[in-house]
Amino acid sequence: MSRVVGHDDLLLVTLDTLRFDVAAELAEAGRLPNLARHLPGGRWEERHAPGSFTYASHQAMFAGFLPTPAAPGPHPRLFAARFEGSESTADRTFVFDTPDLVSGLADAGYRTVCIGGVGFFNKRGALGSVLPGMFQESHWAPEFGVASPTSFESQVARAEEVVADLPAARRLFLFVNVPSLHQPNWFHLPGATRTAGDSRETHAAALEYVDRHIGRLFAAASSRRRCFTIVCSDHGTAYGDDGWSGHRLGHESVWTVPYAHFFLEPGAP
Repeated sequence: MSRVVGHDDLLLVTLDTLRFDVAAELAEAGRLPNLARHLPGGRWEERHAPGSFTYASHQAMFAGFLPTPAAPGPHPRLFAARFEGSESTADRTFVFDTPDLVSGLADAGYRTVCIGGVGFFNKRGALGSVLPGMFQESHWAPEFGVASPTSFESQVARAEEVVADLPAARRLFLFVNVPSLHQPNWFHLPGATRTAGDSRETHAAALEYVDRHIGRLFAAASSRRRCFTIVCSDHGTAYGDDGWSGHRLGHESVWTVPYAHFFLEPGAP
């Protein structure tokens, strides 16, 4: 990353609330053609989330603590604040001297842009303004939110506008928080009802919906130059697993998340 930063554009996509097991099953079954073509080996990497809900996890990720590989470490990080005694900072790590990665990339000459999704990015109050406030430019609208059945399509359209408006010479760090997997997601599965509510099956249908449109986001992000891309979940969620439901709790379904990083070459589908 010490060589990537300053040379390539950067894209970070958090598939908010996506469970690892659902993501892995769909990739293996061939139900994520647009994502799977970019996943190393066509498979998600199993990792542990840095937090059990959106706010905590994103605060950690924006400090350089991406989801950790689900195997004994140490695991060198891609990004890290300069911190004496850090055991996860390596020669290839991009080290920044600001309080967070977003401002560190801004100091490195990047235009930092947030396209929010869930409520912690809606800028409707003090709490919902903290995370988007880290960026030089941030976007949120009701059509990007969790209640919109077309949220991701709307976010992608905004991302295309952002990229088109940016001077060609300016490097871009684009962050997109995708709300489609978060509850409510029942409307992504044909035949599902509000009364029946969300389930593992509607969660899977929401991921298929994201896959149908993510190619446009990848195309926009790589339209100017090579783009280093991270796609991951910030945390999972429980659907009655061992009696647990939801997240902000310590169940494996919450802490185990899918992760991938890869380069998008210019003109990538």
